[in-house]
Amino acid sequence: MYKHIFFDLDHTIWDFDKNAEETLTELFEVYSLCDLGVSCSKTFIDIYTKNNHELWTAYHLGKISKQELRETRFKKTFLDLGLLPETIPAAFEDDYVRICPTKTNLFPEAHETLKYLSSKYSLHLISNGFKESTEMKIELSDLGKYFENIIISEVVGVNKPDKAIFEFALKSAGAKKEESLMIGDSLEADIRGALAFGIDAIYFNPEGKATPLDIEREISHLKELKVLL
Repeated sequence: MYKHIFFDLDHTIWDFDKNAEETLTELFEVYSLCDLGVSCSKTFIDIYTKNNHELWTAYHLGKISKQELRETRFKKTFLDLGLLPETIPAAFEDDYVRICPTKTNLFPEAHETLKYLSSKYSLHLISNGFKESTEMKIELSDLGKYFENIIISEVVGVNKPDKAIFEFALKSAGAKKEESLMIGDSLEADIRGALAFGIDAIYFNPEGKATPLDIEREISHLKELKVLL
């Protein structure tokens, strides 16, 4: 039925939260955040993760810019933790952006699944990530060999769920809607965006979150795709 499979990257193949946690744990020590009044690295990471997810959702929907996202996420986290504005480490965001994309934690069996699927289908990547970090993640995690096309929203100029990026992706792949499938973790950006555009989608839900009634197909582990496809 399908000839082309389009994957999301962050939170679908590249384990964003695990890589971010590793980076933040390192930076917690480098910046001696305990001395600034942040007593617990777990609390710091939990609050950052919540803020970052909310800001990325706003970015997906075009409500904030790349600059606003990067300027806000750590500033808001430190303020939420009670730090005074003048004590917030100025270079923290830059160090995070420099280090995090070098991490290479993927979801279990990512390579095995992609290798299997690439022998049967044309694989493509559609990411709402930023160009420089996305390219680094792909290179250092050795993912580029699986994908015929890598579409990055910052390069295209529109984010998922905008239909324009799906149109661009299908045109780049030489694919038709009826022979295409989108796989991703974001209900709004990946799944509903693809379905509204007219292509099938599978929701990647490794945390077992409650699934809305309008979502018909989901997996909790990438290896399930080897059975389904």
